[in-house]
Amino acid sequence: MSGHQILMVVICFILNFSDGIDVLIVSFSSSEIIAEWGLSKVEMGYVFSSGLAGMTLGCFLIAPLADKIGRRKIFLISISMITLGMFGVGLSHDFLLMLGLRFLTGLGIGGILPTMTATAAEFSNQKYRDFNVGLVQAGWPVGAIVIGFVCARFIPIYGWHFAFIIAGCFSFATLLLVYFFMTDSLEFLLKNQSEGSLQKVNKLMKKMNLLALEVLPKMDQNMKETSVKSLFTPEFKDSTIKAWIAAFFGFLTLYTLMSWVPGIAKDAGLSFQLAALVGITLNVGAALGSASIGAIGSKFGLRQSQLTFMLFAFTVMLVYAFSSLTVVLIFILILLIGIFVQGGFNGIWPILSRIYPAEIRATGVGFTVGVGRFGAILGPLLFGYLVDFGLPIQVLFIIFSIPLLIMGISIWSLKSSRL
Repeated sequence: MSGHQILMVVICFILNFSDGIDVLIVSFSSSEIIAEWGLSKVEMGYVFSSGLAGMTLGCFLIAPLADKIGRRKIFLISISMITLGMFGVGLSHDFLLMLGLRFLTGLGIGGILPTMTATAAEFSNQKYRDFNVGLVQAGWPVGAIVIGFVCARFIPIYGWHFAFIIAGCFSFATLLLVYFFMTDSLEFLLKNQSEGSLQKVNKLMKKMNLLALEVLPKMDQNMKETSVKSLFTPEFKDSTIKAWIAAFFGFLTLYTLMSWVPGIAKDAGLSFQLAALVGITLNVGAALGSASIGAIGSKFGLRQSQLTFMLFAFTVMLVYAFSSLTVVLIFILILLIGIFVQGGFNGIWPILSRIYPAEIRATGVGFTVGVGRFGAILGPLLFGYLVDFGLPIQVLFIIFSIPLLIMGISIWSLKSSRL
């Protein structure tokens, strides 16, 4: 891989790093928002879910446009939304305004994740593709770790508004990074030819240490239409349905844990700082799992590896439910949940990048994530209702472990010739 290819993968990692900050900042500051504004757990659930609703629409409406107008333009549009949303929440003192701003932030995040997966795959060579796509996903929990430390350090002193301002500054920095350095991939440019394409292609090939072309290769006249219909052709229908099922149930448990784990820890008697460290521990595990599952999948098979991770995740969730928890045991189990739940879940991205070709990759990933976001919206809201209803945490962990099995079995049963 050339230096330019490596840079593009690094930028995708940083973008996912920023996404981790943008999503988890609400989780880490939730107890302080509840205290300041006198919210119930259900109302806080609406704050979580408003962002997730925006992410869902972003996946359906914004991400697929990357297959038509280019990856770089979608990044610029999406990061601008995130930056405005983060600064807006930092200056907000109204609950309804916060819901709207979190929705705007969610729209941007929804546009980034599928586009980022497609970009990382297209700038990677065959040898490192699975590893790079998995590694990029590790940026998300690393960002969550950083914002966890920021929240633990500064929220008790300066308040939760300050944390959102910091996040907005970082989002603006990523906007500049994309504007000055990001390019569309060679694969995208060759399959979306227009006037001036030869010049753009040769400029990119020079950056990738490749010889210039005298003429562009002829476009495939039978190229698949970049719409949701293309996901249900005979070649992709089975994989699309199973991937959607896996994403829905995986997101349901994943976002429930990410949203509520710090609050659960604080309700269990831990201090604000220790509760934030529990959330950080979850994301340390997620970073380890996310960075490794692509490499493990390349060696042992992506489908088999994700099923194995999900089985371990299911087991750890049950151990958490049935154990007499001490502070040390909480941290150990949360670390393992991060490795196997979020790390295992992120095995879906290299799988999707292989199932769908470049001309429909962002569409395929975007709609899979969009369907999954319905689970992400439902999970935290359902958890909040069940907590207010009086169900103990142990029972909730048992309930929310079952979707992990469904995800693992769905991915394992994929029969795509591209895997």
